Amino acid sequence: MNYTNGIIILDFGSQYNQLIARRVREMGVYTEILPYHTSNDEILNQNPAGIILSGGPSSVFSDEAYLISKEIFDLNIPILGICYGMQLTAHLLGGKVIRGEKGEYGKTEFHLQTKNILLKNVEPISTVWMSRFDQVLEVPEGFEVLGNSTNAIAAIANEKKKIYAVQFHPEVTHTQFGNQILENFVFLIAKCKKNWEVKDFIAKTIQNIKEKVGEKKVILGLSGGVDSSVAAVLIHKAIGNQLKCIFVDTGLLRKNEAKKVEHNYEKHLNLNIDYIDEGINF
Repeated sequence: MNYTNGIIILDFGSQYNQLIARRVREMGVYTEILPYHTSNDEILNQNPAGIILSGGPSSVFSDEAYLISKEIFDLNIPILGICYGMQLTAHLLGGKVIRGEKGEYGKTEFHLQTKNILLKNVEPISTVWMSRFDQVLEVPEGFEVLGNSTNAIAAIANEKKKIYAVQFHPEVTHTQFGNQILENFVFLIAKCKKNWEVKDFIAKTIQNIKEKVGEKKVILGLSGGVDSSVAAVLIHKAIGNQLKCIFVDTGLLRKNEAKKVEHNYEKHLNLNIDYIDEGINF
């Protein structure tokens, strides 16, 4: 895929990763989630318009913390850190992050302190969704505080380098102006254009499968879940009867579920599958 004029989300283990991607895609902008350890060279090769550092359950103080090279902030690509992404930004760039004495979870008030393009059209006081224990105590050199929650710094920015971060989650509906904040980053800061739709992704994916498979055959194991079902439909649209689907009844599914899965694939998805009964007796 070509990320030009799109957004890359680096995954630090947030439960909201897919939701962040969905919000941006709904704006008509191509978005892809990549592992947090994706190299800077690979990021540059993809030529994204912006990067979002997701939240995550880790702490920058942990021995197993998900860390990245601070050189990512010198790629001249706009960056938005969310939750852990804000703590990581401050930590890597010389700010001070401390273990919080009192965490913030759920709805809290956000008080706008400094007008900024990221927070354009955000009210002076609004509700945000917070999920943090550690906190940023001092911002790195070149950064300013944009706003605070009840107990901590909640938004920071380095305008010159186009690096922004918020401690709360703008992607969830509980954050009053969350979508506005994401739109400000995507369109006003990263300068993305609305030029992508889900149907474009489907068409390109089918074409990619055709080119990769050619005249070969494909065997696909089906579970009955969303992932394998979507994969089956896309591959079948691309190569038709070159696809052989196999569903294995392990005996660990719910009563009659195996037959329902078989029925759904054959009747509703128009896929022929081999049904293998491997029932387990205890």
